Amino acid sequence: MANGTLAGRTAFVSGSGHNIGRAISVRLAEMGCNVVVNGSRDEDACKETARRVQAAGASALVLMGDMGSAGDVERIVAAALERFGTVDIVVNNAARRPHKPFLETTDEDWDAVIDVALTGAFRACRAFLPGMVEHGWGRIVNFAGMKAIHGYFEGAPISAAKHGVWGLTKALSEEFAPKGITANIVSPGQIRSEDVDADDPSRAAKIPAGFMGTPDDIAATVAFLASPEARFLTGQMIAVNGGQET
Repeated sequence: MANGTLAGRTAFVSGSGHNIGRAISVRLAEMGCNVVVNGSRDEDACKETARRVQAAGASALVLMGDMGSAGDVERIVAAALERFGTVDIVVNNAARRPHKPFLETTDEDWDAVIDVALTGAFRACRAFLPGMVEHGWGRIVNFAGMKAIHGYFEGAPISAAKHGVWGLTKALSEEFAPKGITANIVSPGQIRSEDVDADDPSRAAKIPAGFMGTPDDIAATVAFLASPEARFLTGQMIAVNGGQET
């Protein structure tokens, strides 16, 4: 997509201090979109993402907070709207992925995952959708994950949360499509982290494409979903996985 495709728009990207979230933030900035950068712990990483957004010619606002906390989400939303007036694109990327046998999973373990990935996405969408409805345009991009959709080994809360987000996405697509708002979900496959230069041979061998994806591959997909060109694409799960079975 050419620079300026999203000029004048603002995106909120949760979990954008590293990897996929950072790549999405920079790609949207390259399209002219202002970005609200969010993370729960590593403020320095979020500031680096913001620096890269600004280097791409867009405005950035760092708002730290836990997407699993209702109070934090309320504070983040208020600050984002005060700065930019409206948020046109919501990318719910924040998640927790602890590994624990199901029979050892406590209520607290369960809630910690569900609160961030599912309830946090619900709260962000509920908060920013009124502005989208008012302007007759908006994009919601949520995240699943190949392992979560298959069934996460020793990660039942992760699979449950991501299936819930998939249901939320489908419901939002039905309700808000008539208002010019799309809602889709991206399901990444085997993705290298930004700090790893080479594929893991054991993982790459299982991918029909023969190589692992990168955060930029996911960012490119999100950029298209956020663009005006994707106006007729809603309620879909986009598997970005090099051809592995979804």
